[in-house]
Amino acid sequence: MNERKTEDLVDKRLRQKDYYLPDSNLVVEKQKSDTPRLQKLLARASKHGDGVGKPEFLIRSTRRLDFLVVIECKASPRKHVSATLDRYADYAVDGVLLYASHLSKEFDVLAIAVSGQDERSLRISHYLHLRGETKPVEYAAARDIVRFEEYYQAFIHSDVKFRQDYRALLDYSRKLNSGLQAKKVTEADRGFLISGILIALQNDAFKQSYRVHRTAKQLGANLLQTIRAEFESASLPQDRREALAQAFGFISHLPALTKDKEFFVTLIREIDDNINAFMRTHKYYDTIGQFYVEFLRYANNDKGLGIVLTPSHIAELFADLTEVNRDSVVFDNCCGTAGLLIAAMKAMIRDAGPDEKLKKQIRNERLYGIEYQTKIYALSVSNMILHGDGKANVLRGDCFEDAMGVVAPHKPTVGLLNPPYKNKTVKEDKEELEYVLNNLECLVQGGKCIAIVPITCATAPSGVIAEWKRRILERHTLEAVMSMPIELFHNSKTTVVTCVIVLTAGRPHPKGKKTWFGYWRNDGFIKTKHRGRIDAYDRWLDIREQWVSAFRSREIVDGLSVMRQVGPQDEWCAEAYLETDYSKVTPQSLMEAAKRYLLRNVMLMHESRRHDTDEDK
Repeated sequence: MNERKTEDLVDKRLRQKDYYLPDSNLVVEKQKSDTPRLQKLLARASKHGDGVGKPEFLIRSTRRLDFLVVIECKASPRKHVSATLDRYADYAVDGVLLYASHLSKEFDVLAIAVSGQDERSLRISHYLHLRGETKPVEYAAARDIVRFEEYYQAFIHSDVKFRQDYRALLDYSRKLNSGLQAKKVTEADRGFLISGILIALQNDAFKQSYRVHRTAKQLGANLLQTIRAEFESASLPQDRREALAQAFGFISHLPALTKDKEFFVTLIREIDDNINAFMRTHKYYDTIGQFYVEFLRYANNDKGLGIVLTPSHIAELFADLTEVNRDSVVFDNCCGTAGLLIAAMKAMIRDAGPDEKLKKQIRNERLYGIEYQTKIYALSVSNMILHGDGKANVLRGDCFEDAMGVVAPHKPTVGLLNPPYKNKTVKEDKEELEYVLNNLECLVQGGKCIAIVPITCATAPSGVIAEWKRRILERHTLEAVMSMPIELFHNSKTTVVTCVIVLTAGRPHPKGKKTWFGYWRNDGFIKTKHRGRIDAYDRWLDIREQWVSAFRSREIVDGLSVMRQVGPQDEWCAEAYLETDYSKVTPQSLMEAAKRYLLRNVMLMHESRRHDTDEDK
């Protein structure tokens, strides 16, 4: 066995993929590096213990300064990977992961293990070890060695990179919140200030000149003027432009900005470096909504302006469950910061592939939203502008007055919504299922509607809610209901327990039809002190795949899903029909079940009292 043959096979691939071209901006080093930064990191990375680590290949780009490729070779394919991953000198995967663990202190590292001496026996494995992370992840973006830029593009758009950048974004949001709080900027205004600066930074002239204004007051006036100009260039009607400009008008009068130029300039620069950079890399993510809710976590008023943000992973789940694609026309009749529309746009653009004409049509003609609150409407339009278009079809209005006349003629095929949750103390507040029915009535026959609503909308056996359930079944089909995690809206400081309802529009619920009920209480997310509720252990992708697969096949799994015939008086939730396998009961699971039972009964009792009060009135 001759390891040199393996290295030659790798070298041949590198030449075929242009790694050695003079204008490639790539540096390929073998066995050792002349770069002091890399020398320092490899100084104690020997596979035999203390000493200098000498990987077969180290590849870096003069343009992608924080991304590094390291390759380790072994002659025998039997020496590709060990069971324990700690036999560094003997196995290719073990060795390259050792090098990556040292290099990842300062770099995002793509580690490639290669074994074999001919094309037939060659084995190639890829791993990502992100900077600052303790463990690598297997990376299936390529089976063979590909061009450096292909590796880089796959890396920056990967789920693992998103999680890393998202955590960094949350860390920055805490720092930003503290800075704005110290400057006496209110929680509700912070989200608008951030979105306004992001809108202004879309303007090249502003981006180049904001540092050179003589006074903070001049900078504030220019910022507001630029925001107005960007709304005008977005081809919005005059009345909408005026309403939006008024929503951002407070910026030019904030003492925190107009009296401290250094703070103002630093704020804009850091927003560009942190938030804009995130949005350029990770498109179609409700960043504005995320910051708005993050700021409201610190507010005295639990709901601020009344927004309860749909978590981004649930927004994308909605697009999966309704099979949003390039041909869909999507409608959200209470769109908030437009998070659901942005998630739908992401799925549609992805399905459109390289067809730029279709992508433009998707943005301009396939996404519709209505938002009642003026300030939240300003955020939604800003969000859509920052994501490349679609803003002209987000309307400020009342969905019960405007949906049928304005949106229904466009023949939406998919409805997505997280309706306003009813304030039990306000008699005039509409029921959540009224918004669901409003959305359904706008969809084409056979269209899919998905909504996340309080669990009480599904469990009430009589009264007002049962009447809305009856109206829905009278004209539409109840396909599925999934019970969601109890603390799903923890980041929005809302404790309401929810379920997701999936319906087919325009087809009365058939007599005898069974509805699928899923028990989706665990999405893998956990609460953390500073970052809120996050996917700390990277469980969500696997859980989402299981959920979507079970839903599409209407799979029946003991303890997780069931099929039942239901009417308006029945409970629309899995808990009412799932049977317990007592052989699997443990003290911990019994305690968790008791907690869920208690919580459910408290909510039902509260709902019953509310109905009694309504009927008395």
